[in-house]
Amino acid sequence: MIVLGIDPGTAALGYGIVEATRGRVREVDHGCLVTSPDSSLPERLHAIHTCVDELIALHQPHVVAVERLFFSKNVQTAFAVGQARGVVLLAAAQHAVPVREATPNEVKSAIAGYGAADKEQVQRMVQVVLAMAERPRPDDAADALAIAVWAANTESSGVGAATAAVMDRSAVAPITRGGSGYERAVREAIAREKAEALAAKRTAS
Repeated sequence: MIVLGIDPGTAALGYGIVEATRGRVREVDHGCLVTSPDSSLPERLHAIHTCVDELIALHQPHVVAVERLFFSKNVQTAFAVGQARGVVLLAAAQHAVPVREATPNEVKSAIAGYGAADKEQVQRMVQVVLAMAERPRPDDAADALAIAVWAANTESSGVGAATAAVMDRSAVAPITRGGSGYERAVREAIAREKAEALAAKRTAS
């Protein structure tokens, strides 16, 4: 199964493509579309649509995963993200590709084990889960890979279709963790991270 993950934004849009096979998830491609600040909003949205359209045509994903705007103190940022999300959803609909949505906290919980994880922790876990030689860069692309991994695991556990249409995720019961290969990899990676941190602390003292 191929999943295209999108971290929406009008100034910068991150994308990440992963392939899930038999409980394993690997990175296929990732990057970031940066639109010119000199471009008008319609021009930026057109560039975003073209990029997502080309990514879908090239990789033929089974699912498009996109971050849902859950809360934002900055109204202008919220509007910008919402407009970019709309273009992404349009491109997916034009290709008849189903969409899965999650809040940033849901993705962080699935990837790093808790919803308050910082960007560096999420990037490290994405690197470990996808067996990448280096941490994914830039941040927008790393976030896109993270939601792609979340969607791949969600689909393999059979809960994606049931929750995708729910606009208020807080009204849905928490996803039950199982014993998939992905989840075992996450638990093992978290355990290694804790062990390394403890060893470093002991060495320093």
